[in-house]
Amino acid sequence: MQQQGVECDFTGSDSWVILSPIEQSIKRKIEAVGVPLKDWDIQINYGIKTGYNDAFIISTEKRNEILANCKDADERKRTEELIRPILRGRDIKRYGYEWANLWIINTHNGIKGKLPRIDVNEYPAIKAHLDQFWDKISKRADKGDTPYNLRNCAYMEDFNKPKIVWGNLNLKGAYSYAPEGMFINAPSPFLATSNIAVLHILNSKIADYYIRSLGVTRNGGYFEYKPMFVERLPIPQIGLENLNSYPIKPSKEQEKEIEENVYQIYGLSLQEIDYMENRED
Repeated sequence: MQQQGVECDFTGSDSWVILSPIEQSIKRKIEAVGVPLKDWDIQINYGIKTGYNDAFIISTEKRNEILANCKDADERKRTEELIRPILRGRDIKRYGYEWANLWIINTHNGIKGKLPRIDVNEYPAIKAHLDQFWDKISKRADKGDTPYNLRNCAYMEDFNKPKIVWGNLNLKGAYSYAPEGMFINAPSPFLATSNIAVLHILNSKIADYYIRSLGVTRNGGYFEYKPMFVERLPIPQIGLENLNSYPIKPSKEQEKEIEENVYQIYGLSLQEIDYMENRED
């Protein structure tokens, strides 16, 4: 005896997902009005991999020590520019982050035809610091042309742009805006854009519902927010003016307004909104 039933279309190449009629309706509406992020003129990338964080990611105290060891004002200025603030996944919250006063020594490997490789010999105070870890940094797999350099990173310049950042493993999606010059530590991903509407949509219940439907939830309810999942979220490229008017750190009342705006953008009915608001994760 059949008490409940639902028809699902498994004719495509995507993974099979069994959805109720209301879930199917919500999914169709999301996909009907939006363009997947992967088809926008933006790229989702992972943060920096150093190969040995103990050497390349330092505290504010260690940064100040390195700067104090510079032989003159010129070296100090160049060294200060090379040491950039960095966020870890655990630092990133929904609509904000708690910077742990950590810095990355950005001895990058350059970008062919655009940016020369950092020569550590021009930064004696940094070289002296890294030499303390020579046994480790010289044997690591993730390194550049020399053990002092970070691995090749074609999108190195994106760290100098405004960006949306998030933790790789989370109970719920939590996206934040990070300013120009702020680095992100892998495996946390980031999206270089100044489009604040994208930030608000990513933090919405609709986005989290859709993205989590694409992968498998781990024990404890944790989900891995990989670029391969986030980039498939359909987001409208027009009609986002209202969302762009909200700040990058909205108030609780504004967050409710944003959620309502997102429901309207995707054309959800009152019944579908009620389902989204009351569904169990």
